[in-house]
Amino acid sequence: MSVAFPGESAEYRAARDRLLEQEIELRQAIEAVAAARRLLPLGGEIPTDYVFQGRGADGAPGGLRLSQLFAPGKDSLVIYSMMFPRDPGDQRPGPEAEQTARLPLMEGPCPSCVAFLDQLDGAAEHASQQINLAVVAKTPLPRLLAFGEERGWRRLRLLSSAENTYNRDYHGETAEEHQRPMLNVFHRGDRAISHFWGSELFYAPTDPGEDPRHVGLLEPVWNLFDLTPEGRPSWDEQLSYSCCHH
Repeated sequence: MSVAFPGESAEYRAARDRLLEQEIELRQAIEAVAAARRLLPLGGEIPTDYVFQGRGADGAPGGLRLSQLFAPGKDSLVIYSMMFPRDPGDQRPGPEAEQTARLPLMEGPCPSCVAFLDQLDGAAEHASQQINLAVVAKTPLPRLLAFGEERGWRRLRLLSSAENTYNRDYHGETAEEHQRPMLNVFHRGDRAISHFWGSELFYAPTDPGEDPRHVGLLEPVWNLFDLTPEGRPSWDEQLSYSCCHH
């Protein structure tokens, strides 16, 4: 390759070329894992056609079965389990205003889930051209919809799982009913809907100083940090920030 930037030293170019070899290897590894994922056999059939609470095609709230989340011609369904309510140990500040701010802190949304969904909302319009995408939370539907409006989410399909066992069955909830941020993929076949993949990396052991990164490839914010000399900060996402740096 003949890439060079203004003012760079020979030392920089040699180190950058070595890093580029690692980046190529990483790209190949990511594709190899994606190829292996695609070759997974289908998992178990869903135990029941879960009924969620959400807005129907007419905009009115009501029951929606999991099978109804599949649009014609789109046989993959991605469901993210949002932690709303948040983890009991999460003491980060809640919303500062509007309806959600009146909830007790522990009944409010997880800031990290919100940060992820802020990013996913932008991608949803593009992703929905090929797949079905939904976000479920254990909180009652009115709270979920109100917060979505407060947050400015315009493209995410928001569903309440307060009246079914989906979260618990698919590892988005612990035995103590604490919510967990699982992402699951389902596939619709000719005769049944089956589980295909889940972000089990969330439950896998981590190396010191790392978080699970179970949906890490989907998070622009953290990947942006990785491109800088400072790297990933020791920092938690917040629902709002006292100042903004541009």
